[in-house]
Amino acid sequence: MGTSGAESVTGLLDSCLSKLGFEVYPLKVGWYNSVLPPGLHLAYPEDTLAVVLLSTPAMFERAFLPFLQQHSWENLSDPIDQCVRHHVTSGISQCFPKQKVDVRYDYELLSSRKPKFLAQTAAHVSGAAFYYQQSDVTDQPWAGKKMFGVCVHPKFGGWFAIRALLVFVDVMVGCELLQPAPPDCVPSREARIQLLEAFNFHWQDWSFRDIVPPVQTYSEKQKEYFSTRPAQRLALLRTWGFLPSEDDSNRTQNKSGDRGEEL
Repeated sequence: MGTSGAESVTGLLDSCLSKLGFEVYPLKVGWYNSVLPPGLHLAYPEDTLAVVLLSTPAMFERAFLPFLQQHSWENLSDPIDQCVRHHVTSGISQCFPKQKVDVRYDYELLSSRKPKFLAQTAAHVSGAAFYYQQSDVTDQPWAGKKMFGVCVHPKFGGWFAIRALLVFVDVMVGCELLQPAPPDCVPSREARIQLLEAFNFHWQDWSFRDIVPPVQTYSEKQKEYFSTRPAQRLALLRTWGFLPSEDDSNRTQNKSGDRGEEL
C-alpha cells in the first residue's frame, strides 16, 4: 500500500482527532529506526506505516475539559493521559475497527525501563517538529555539560506536546511516501543556544516555548494546570468544580458502604 494508504489512514485519523486539538503526521518505521541504535528500534519492517500524534494548545479546552465533565471522577489518576488514551482508543475503534494498531504513549516504559518510543525523534523524522539537540550548536559554550534537546513546532513553538505513536502493523507504504524535512525555525547558532539554555535552565518560566512567535499558546487555565505539581492537580480540578470536594467524595463512599451493609 503506497501513499494512498498513508493518506487514507492520516485522513481518517485527522477527521476524528483534529477537531479535538490534535495533529497527526505519518512516518515510516524505517525513518525512525535509521537514526537510532538497534536497541531502540521498533520491531517492524521498515516500510510499516506509523503516525505520530501531537496535542496543540486547543486540546485542553476542546478535549480535556469536556472529558472531565463526561467521565467518572472516581477513576481519575492522571487525567491528561487518560483523556488522550480515551480519544485515541475511540478514534481507532471508530475509524479502523479491523486494523491492528500498536499504540505507544509518551509516558509508557518497557520492562527494561526504556521508553516505548522516543517522542521527539518520532516528531522530527515525521517532519512535525524540529528536534534541536546539543549537536546542532557549533562551538558549544557549555564546556562538556550535558544539554537536553527540545522540539520546536513551526506554528506553536514549544506550546504543544507529543502524545503517542500509532504503528499500523499491517499497512505497508513504499517509496511513494517521501520523508519531509522538519521546518528549521531556529536556524541561527545564537537562537539555538538561547533555546537550549532556556529549556535546560529555566523551563519553569515557559520562555523556551516562545523561541518562535506562536500562532496560539496555552490558555491561562491550561498554564495553571501544567504549572501545578502532578500530585496536586486533582485538588486543582476540585477548586475548578470538575471534581467533587473530598468531603462530598467521603460522604458518597460512606453512603455506598451503608447500602452495602444493608444488602
